[in-house]
Amino acid sequence: MNINMTLIGQTIAFAIFVWFCTKYVWPPISNALHERQKKIADGLDAASRANRDLELAQERAEQTLRESKEQASQILEQANKRSAQMIEEAREQARAEGERLVASARSEIEQEVNRAKDELRAQVSYLAVMGAERVLEASVDEQAHRKLLDELAAEL
Repeated sequence: MNINMTLIGQTIAFAIFVWFCTKYVWPPISNALHERQKKIADGLDAASRANRDLELAQERAEQTLRESKEQASQILEQANKRSAQMIEEAREQARAEGERLVASARSEIEQEVNRAKDELRAQVSYLAVMGAERVLEASVDEQAHRKLLDELAAEL
């Protein structure tokens, strides 16, 4: 066997093998590599989007938490204002009720004083008549001198 022929045969076989590999073996391998590369790139993009979405969700959660705290503080402030208002209203009502009771008591006292004055006038007029009877030792007619007695009672 001739070494040249062997080399030529091997070269032709190698060329056929290279042609066969580039025609039938290399495209599926290349396609598989490109698909794998695309999947990896898509996975990295998805991970990046997921990280951005997570950051946005965390920011939204923090914003919602801040808003909730603000609302809670506003509600507490309104409740405190309302309680202070209710306390002030209760004080006003109690003050008005106290003034009404004082006015009512003053009115009753005034009526009692007037009654006592009337009773006192009647007693004074009776005592005056009795005293005049004893001084004069005569009977003074109360009916006849009623006008005079009323004037005396009014002066007292």
